[in-house]
Amino acid sequence: MNTVLFYSSLSGAAKLVVAVAVFLLTFYVISQVFEIKMDASLGNLFARSALDAVARSTKPPRYKCGISKACPEKHFAFKMASGAANVVGPKICLEDNVLMSGVKNNVGRGINVALVNGKTGDLIDTRYFDMWGGNVAPFIEFLKAIQDGTIVLMGTYDDGATKLNDEARQLIAELGSTSITHLGFRDNWVFCGGKGIKTKSPFEQHIKNNKDTNKYEGWPEVVEMEGCIPQKQD
Repeated sequence: MNTVLFYSSLSGAAKLVVAVAVFLLTFYVISQVFEIKMDASLGNLFARSALDAVARSTKPPRYKCGISKACPEKHFAFKMASGAANVVGPKICLEDNVLMSGVKNNVGRGINVALVNGKTGDLIDTRYFDMWGGNVAPFIEFLKAIQDGTIVLMGTYDDGATKLNDEARQLIAELGSTSITHLGFRDNWVFCGGKGIKTKSPFEQHIKNNKDTNKYEGWPEVVEMEGCIPQKQD
C-alpha cells in the first residue's frame, strides 16, 4: 500500500493528527534553519562591530595643529614651517588656529611674524617684512614696539636676511634667538621666542642655503618645527 492509499484509508480524526504532525515537523525544520541564519547574521554583526571598535582604538589621536603629542596643561600647542623656495609661503599654527599661511593670504617674501598674547593665546598681530627689496627700518620699529609677555613666532620665505642689519638682529636675539646672528641669504629659518624672555629659546630651526645640499634650485628644504609654549603666568 503506498502513502496515498494509506492516507486515504485513515479516518477523519487520524487524518487530522497526521496533518498536525506534518505541520509541526515543517515548522520545526523552518525555525531551526531560520535560527541558524539569525545566529550567523548576529555573529557577523558583532564581528563587524568588534572590528570597528578595534579600528577606532588603534587610530592615532589628532592633537592641536597636528603635532605629534598632546601638550601639558597651561601650554600652547604650535606648529610652523618656513616657505618653500619662492613658491609656497610659510605657515604658522597655534592652538589649532592657523595664524599665517598662503591660504589666508597674509604671508610674503622676507620675515613673517605673528604676535600672540602670552597669557591668553589670542592673536595680536601678523606682519611680513621684505628683507630683499624692502627697508629694514619698519621692521626695527615693529620689533621695538613688541610688549613684554608677547609670544613671537617668525618664519622666512624666499629671502629673509639680505636687508637685516646688526640692530635688527640684536632685537631678534633679545627675543631668544641664537641663529639670527648668522642667518644668511635664502636660508630657511623658523623661530618662536618671547619679549622679556630670560633665556635662549629652545624653539628654533635653521637650514643654510647651500648649492651642494639644497633641495630646490637656489633654496634649501622647508624647515618645520612643533612644540608646546608655556603659558605666561601672573
